[in-house]
Amino acid sequence: MITHLALLRGINVSGHNMIKMDALKTALESIGFLNVITYIQSGNVFVTTPEESPTKVGFLIKQEIYKTFGHDVPVVVINKNDLEVCLKNNPFLCEKETDTKKLYVSFVSMELKSERIHDLKISKIKPDQVHIDQNRIYIKYDISPAKTRLDNSYIEKNLNVISTIRNWNTVNKLLELYETHLS
Repeated sequence: MITHLALLRGINVSGHNMIKMDALKTALESIGFLNVITYIQSGNVFVTTPEESPTKVGFLIKQEIYKTFGHDVPVVVINKNDLEVCLKNNPFLCEKETDTKKLYVSFVSMELKSERIHDLKISKIKPDQVHIDQNRIYIKYDISPAKTRLDNSYIEKNLNVISTIRNWNTVNKLLELYETHLS
């Protein structure tokens, strides 16, 4: 059995794509997922299954959300190792006096080569900063995610991927949940 972490994009935001977490848990259990655990209302869902393929797990979750709730929700599925690498490799943590409230990570649906950073048209998002590392884009917002062009839509349009962004505190908490409740 493998525990996957499904990161849902765009649910329960500004009154759109509303899904109650207990209803989501019930829906995913009804299609055979075990140990379904949700974390906060923004769509972080741990599921245990014999299915090894993150792509297939994501497809099953996306399909069930559409069938049950009528929402077409992008899903990126990662694992514990992805979070561990994420926490270890964030280049912005090496900077002096880093404000972790301005650090975010975009988890994307496919591995990216570091040279794809040019496709993000950095000059259009400055003074925000980014660093690509496989299926993650580390983001350091200059002011806040509310005052930037660098959002999921921008990333998806420029890189042709599915993207879902989490703040640094959430990334840390998700790994903590893996270690305390799912090991």
